Amino acid sequence: MNKKVGLFFGTFNPIHVGHLIIANHMAEFSDLDEIWLVVTPHNPHKKKNTLLENHHRLELVYQACEGYKNLKPSNIEFGLEQPNYTVKTLAHLQEKYPDNDFSLIMGEDNLKTFHKWKNFEVILENHSLYVYPRKSGGTVENQFKEHPKINRVAAPIVEISATFIRDSIKNQKNIRPMLPEKVWDYIDRMNFYR
Repeated sequence: MNKKVGLFFGTFNPIHVGHLIIANHMAEFSDLDEIWLVVTPHNPHKKKNTLLENHHRLELVYQACEGYKNLKPSNIEFGLEQPNYTVKTLAHLQEKYPDNDFSLIMGEDNLKTFHKWKNFEVILENHSLYVYPRKSGGTVENQFKEHPKINRVAAPIVEISATFIRDSIKNQKNIRPMLPEKVWDYIDRMNFYR
């Protein structure tokens, strides 16, 4: 039987306890066997701002996943041509790991704009979506409301943003409880976001 892998994409700039809560909830309370936290590389066509280098964000994800046997960091997109589309990543993964069934993990806010994704029909044809609740405006398209490949998972609603964390660090606020301990230690040691 194929391994069911949920792909949780993000810049993880930085990864925080909110990401971990969602990823771990998916690993423990859905039928997914593993959750891969896929670090999205810096888009060379976009202004960099406060985005840490790819290898630093990947290292933070490694630090955060330590001790969680079903959570795996992934740099699979680092080697793909930029700008990249999810549909291409999925095709690449399916080719590289034919014994895995890959699904997408997304917040409900992303489901509301999913109809705008490149080749979203192809994604839904070949992959399931696992959707966690988010507080956001807008509505979900009718075509996605009762779709057999869209699974709604009653994960906790976590309102922590990486932007808030970066701004707080810059303003010398103590936000340590929002970060896994090793992630905080690495950010502090490297003097990031200050």
